[in-house]
Amino acid sequence: MAKILIIGGGVAGLSAGIYAQIAGHSATICERHSVAGGNLTGWTRRGYTIDNCIHWLTGTNASTDLYKTWCDLGALEKVKVYYGESLYTYEYNGKTLSLYTDIERVKSEMISVSKKDEKEILQFIKAVKAIMGFMGIGGKNKSSGLNLFQKIASLPELIKYNGISTGQLAERFYHPLIRGFLISLLGTDFSASALLCVFATVCGKNGGVPEGGSMAMAQRMVSKFTSLGGEILTGKQAIKINLKKGVAHSVDFADNTQLSADYVVITTDPQIAFNQLLSSKMPSCFSRLYNNKSMQRFSGYHCAFACDSQRVPFKGDYIFDISALYRTRLHTNYLILREFTHEKSFAPQNRTVIQSITFCNESDARQFIELKKDELSYYNLKRKIAADVQYLIGEKFPQLKGNLQFLDVWTPATYNRYTGAEVGSFMSFLLPPKAIPKTLPNKVPGARNVFLATQWQQAPGGLPIAAKVGQLAVQSILKSEAQKSKTFFFPRKQANKVGVQG
Repeated sequence: MAKILIIGGGVAGLSAGIYAQIAGHSATICERHSVAGGNLTGWTRRGYTIDNCIHWLTGTNASTDLYKTWCDLGALEKVKVYYGESLYTYEYNGKTLSLYTDIERVKSEMISVSKKDEKEILQFIKAVKAIMGFMGIGGKNKSSGLNLFQKIASLPELIKYNGISTGQLAERFYHPLIRGFLISLLGTDFSASALLCVFATVCGKNGGVPEGGSMAMAQRMVSKFTSLGGEILTGKQAIKINLKKGVAHSVDFADNTQLSADYVVITTDPQIAFNQLLSSKMPSCFSRLYNNKSMQRFSGYHCAFACDSQRVPFKGDYIFDISALYRTRLHTNYLILREFTHEKSFAPQNRTVIQSITFCNESDARQFIELKKDELSYYNLKRKIAADVQYLIGEKFPQLKGNLQFLDVWTPATYNRYTGAEVGSFMSFLLPPKAIPKTLPNKVPGARNVFLATQWQQAPGGLPIAAKVGQLAVQSILKSEAQKSKTFFFPRKQANKVGVQG
């Protein structure tokens, strides 16, 4: 039985820990904060729960492999999943379009908006259905997949979308409502295929929200890990991995303690992994991503307000254009709002939470982080943001004017402080046109028993990627253990012939 030390208690770390325990090894997760979960978290303000992470959880359709992974991890077992009528609604000049969970309804409403765009709409919907088939969530029951011939036949059309951005996709359409509908959620720089995947996920009933939101899901994963015999040490910040002859033997912590291990799994931003924990050069496969201007890192800032639940005039997300003045002040063309009336436990009776999210690029994110060094200036900026957002909500929805109670603002500086991510990224890299997502190797050069399990191994990161790389890290450990067994049974020369370390 190997002793595995996991640095970081986010989804990747919990996934690695759970799969390590299932495989019969002993895993200890070291998390620098007081609770595990990483970005999969929430907090309370004035008796209200603020949900930080889950916008939609890919993998809630029981016919998918990812659903089985989430059940392995304790995230979805015996848990109700909420599916709204739509993921988001975009408004332009008083008219709206929604991403409904019914793809045929999406198609008919888009065509009703603009007959002139019908040909392009039908091609787009056909591509969404093809993605649903690839995911195995197509058909009437959201559980059908494509056969091999159908997959091959669909590829040329899907490749066309992969070669353009969401902004270029929007330019194919005549009507401004449709154009705004297609870019208001992800922006203009993502690969159009990423938007296809969002539509397919929602319309395939594969993107629901587990009951209790982010914090409850993290707690379920922690319970699964500890029920298997795993140990979580909170308030335990790793500062250095100690190597001897290319093998990690222990980890030093900020509390002046040291823990030994047979294997170490690192779940942090690679910048921390290589520049701090290992004090070694970042592998070229990662440095190329960080230096590739098309692989942007992004973050966001958020506001939360409480209000009377009966006054909320929309469901799911609501996105609308804002005036030139506020575009300049908030550095965005749109305001994205999200309501939580489906989560009764998040607020006192007859009350609810409304949150806003504004995505920002790497440059803007760095400005937030730099400003945080001046606490008063940072505080004042957050209050200005909250006031602007509150004003815009009240102007758009008069029934909410004067009925919003400020709860909190959090920014890229918050994520930088909480997770250590260099630019406050809560996901990894933006997925640009023509990029083909692939998982980077988890081996650490010069450290045979150290493995990576971080969402930065595959763009655009997020919860499914984190769960996947945690499992892959354990698979690598199992292979390493199998090689040790071969070394025991074979002479050194023969072991080296078959690629086994002596």
